Amino acid sequence: MSEWFKGAFAALGLNLVLLFKIIVIVAAAFVLERFIRILLKRAYLRSDKGNEDRTRYRFLRNGTRFVVTLIAIAVIVNSIPSFKDVASTLFVGTGILAIIIGFAAQGAFSNIISGIFIVSFKPFRVGDSLTIGNFSGIVEDITLRHTILVTNENRRVIMPNAKIGDETIVNSTITDPSICQYVEVGISYESDLDKAMSVLQQECEAHPSCIDRRTPEELERGEPRVSVRLVNMGESALTLRAYVWTTEAPTARLMLYDLNRSLKLRFDREGINIPYPQRTITIKPNTTPA
Repeated sequence: MSEWFKGAFAALGLNLVLLFKIIVIVAAAFVLERFIRILLKRAYLRSDKGNEDRTRYRFLRNGTRFVVTLIAIAVIVNSIPSFKDVASTLFVGTGILAIIIGFAAQGAFSNIISGIFIVSFKPFRVGDSLTIGNFSGIVEDITLRHTILVTNENRRVIMPNAKIGDETIVNSTITDPSICQYVEVGISYESDLDKAMSVLQQECEAHPSCIDRRTPEELERGEPRVSVRLVNMGESALTLRAYVWTTEAPTARLMLYDLNRSLKLRFDREGINIPYPQRTITIKPNTTPA
């Protein structure tokens, strides 16, 4: 077995000294990467900018790992005689190689540049609540290549940074995490409209997640904490909408589910009907032309 290892090392141009050198390079790369990561983490912990610095920290951490690994691989390849000869041969045709690599890595470089733009211009940060295309979720991480969203179902959506740059982004928390949740319910035309609006307002204001976002001027005018409006007169229902403020998007979603249940029970007690879709059809008698 020892003879087999010697033959394998000889075929690759390796010896014990060179093997030791490779181990040292790998260990040094690991220590350097960990050292830089610790420095970045300390700088992040000392900062008071919240999600903004967390985004920068995550991106720089991922970028450091990539760069250190790339340098370590290049040093190792340059240290092995057989690999060094192959590399030298390849670099003779640098022009052709550059063209091939350029086409092959076009998407990768595009993602890296887009990632740098995301971190620099900050359309979103780690921890923000986003809607990108057909996907909604919380930003978990931003890497050199992609951004990871965590959906409401706890699934990870991995989106290339270059693709994100071409999409319209809806950021619910870029400056203020609080959100105005619409709570809509339809009532029959026969129901007491004012009573239904009052019940809807009471139920929404009674929910523990509802917060008061009224300005001093609105408080002075005596405006309610939750506004209720008649927003549509449909074929079979009057649609009421309550504007309910809460602290953040996940809380708003849970609050909506709670209110759907409490409103159904309260409307049943108050005799307010939530109608089924219905249509009145009038059949005219046949008329004989004169």
